Amino acid sequence: MLAQARERLRRFGSRVRFTRRRFQGVLPRCDAAVASLALHHVPTLTEKRTVYRAIHAALDPRGIFVNADANMPTDAAQQQAAYAEWAAHMVARGIPQPRAWQHFRDWADEDTYLPLDDELAALTAVGFSPARVWQSVPINVVRSTKTPTQGL
Repeated sequence: MLAQARERLRRFGSRVRFTRRRFQGVLPRCDAAVASLALHHVPTLTEKRTVYRAIHAALDPRGIFVNADANMPTDAAQQQAAYAEWAAHMVARGIPQPRAWQHFRDWADEDTYLPLDDELAALTAVGFSPARVWQSVPINVVRSTKTPTQGL
């Protein structure tokens, strides 16, 4: 992912710095933070709130956090429909249907897909103003800015 980001953002030269690190713990000050298909490995909403808090603390006052990740509804029927749509998406891109469904089984031990509303509430609870800006299948892109405070 970093290689792709470096390639796509090369034209910005020294204005862009890339840092590879874990979201848990103290993060360096920054203007922006991006996570792509990564934070679904954080197993609980409590832990995810801790990650969001660390990102919020690292961002400058006008900073932005963009997260692209999978979310699943809690309702079993809606969840099954979302998985079916996701599998169809993979099949349309050349993955055989049995393999698409096997991916979900393979990923089940390490992936936690929380409902989007829970993610948005967690972001809001730590001081972000989140908004979904894109959605396809169960993948959402959420842009979160720091909630303005008096005097900024």
